[in-house]
Amino acid sequence: MATTDKFPVVFLDRDGTIIVDKIFLNNPDEIEFLDGVIDGLKKLYDAGFKLVVVTNQSGIARGLVQLENLYAIHKKISEVLTQHGVEIYRYYFCPHMPDSGCECRKPNTGAVKEIIDYVDKENSFMIGDKDTDVGFGKNLGVKTILLTTTGNIQELKWEPDFIAKNFKEAVDIVLKTKKRSEL
Repeated sequence: MATTDKFPVVFLDRDGTIIVDKIFLNNPDEIEFLDGVIDGLKKLYDAGFKLVVVTNQSGIARGLVQLENLYAIHKKISEVLTQHGVEIYRYYFCPHMPDSGCECRKPNTGAVKEIIDYVDKENSFMIGDKDTDVGFGKNLGVKTILLTTTGNIQELKWEPDFIAKNFKEAVDIVLKTKKRSEL
C-alpha cells in the first residue's frame, strides 16, 4: 500500500467503550456489547471508516488473562459484528503493566505503528472512556471523543475534542464532523 492510500479510521477502546468492562475479561462467553454499539459501529463502517480496536490488557502480564483467551474474545467480537455487517480492520493490544513504560501501551502509539502512515489523521477519531484513550488520540494526532458512560472521569491530563454521554452520541459527533469536512 502506497502512503498516498490513506484511510479514515475510528480507533476504539475496548472495555468500557464497545463492551462492558468486566475487569480482566478472560472468557469470550462473558462479552456484552454496550447499548448502541453494534448499530453505531455499523453506521461508522458504512460511512467508510476502518474500525481499529486498541486496548491495554495488563491482565496478561498479571497472569489473569490468557493470551489465547484474548484472541478468542476478539474473534467472538468480530463474529458478532460480522453478523451485523461490520468488520473490525485490526485489533491491537498492550499486554504490559501500567508502569512498564512500553511504547505499545496507551497513551503511547507504538501498538499501531504498522498502520500509522496509512491513517488519514485529519479525518480520523479515537473513542474511549479513559484519559489514556484521549492521550492516545492526541499523541496520534486524531480527534478525540471521551465517553462519560462509565463515570470514571476524574481529573484529565488531556483535553478531549468532544465529550459524549454514550456511544450513539459519539457516533453522531463523528458523522457530523465528517459531513462538515466534506463541504
